[in-house]
Amino acid sequence: MSSGLWIIDQHTADLEFHYRVEEVLYSGTTEYQRVEIVRAPALGKALFLDGRIQSAQVDEFIYHEALVHVAMMTHPNPRRVLILGGGEGATLREVLRHPSVEEATMVDIDGQLVELCRQLLPEWHQGSFEAPQSRLYYQDARAFVESLPAEPIYDVVVSDLTEPIEGGPSVLLFTVEFYQTLAQRMSPEGIFVAQAGSADPVYPDFAASLCHTLRQVFRNVRVYWAFVYSFQLPWAFAIASNAHDPAMLSPVALQQRLGERKLHCRYYSPTLHPAMFALPPYLEEALSTRGRPIRDDHAFIWQA
Repeated sequence: MSSGLWIIDQHTADLEFHYRVEEVLYSGTTEYQRVEIVRAPALGKALFLDGRIQSAQVDEFIYHEALVHVAMMTHPNPRRVLILGGGEGATLREVLRHPSVEEATMVDIDGQLVELCRQLLPEWHQGSFEAPQSRLYYQDARAFVESLPAEPIYDVVVSDLTEPIEGGPSVLLFTVEFYQTLAQRMSPEGIFVAQAGSADPVYPDFAASLCHTLRQVFRNVRVYWAFVYSFQLPWAFAIASNAHDPAMLSPVALQQRLGERKLHCRYYSPTLHPAMFALPPYLEEALSTRGRPIRDDHAFIWQA
């Protein structure tokens, strides 16, 4: 291996990804997690949380466009959007590109992380924190949702949370009980979407478990995917609704909607949208045979 400083991201007990660092912009620990913001030769700027890569300048548009626009384009008129997590501000950035959005609420437990991203990763948020539609709350997302009145509020909910690692802040944000509470705060046409972890042949259990969990609450649940270069893996996303099946929208209808919203993307497109739901047989099998519903008293813990 070449000399110098490297960050080692342990994907599983048997697999590690190594990233060479040319400059450390920040390294420290907040109240909730270890944070490294670095510059890497192959990635540009990159954010690591608890040793796991979260986002890189070279391809963050792939992850964030895939996460946001499938759900936002599926909804005919998303006006109020809730973002769980999303510290870098790029998820908020993509949500605000839809002109129908009147209010975008972002809830992240780690205010220190958000401020670090505000200062050191302006390429991600591009001023979205200061947009008049933006509402920022620094608190536990579950406590925030449970404090809301049990009535329809949000048209789209985007879960941009870290995987549930032991002792991490997101363990109870992937359970049946939480999604039942969340569903009560969503409009009848509401759509929920979440990053669902790796879609590789070795460890798809988190995506499978999330899919089983959402099916306890929502009528239509789908998994789609994108390859994220900086993750070195295919990445899964889970989307759920009681009113819409996002895989059934035609490219013609999506193209019309895209034109009406004057949305120009580098990754997402109306022709790519249905293709993202085309899963290989190994992943289809894993989603049906592996994993389990996640509950408060039987949480899922990511085993690296």
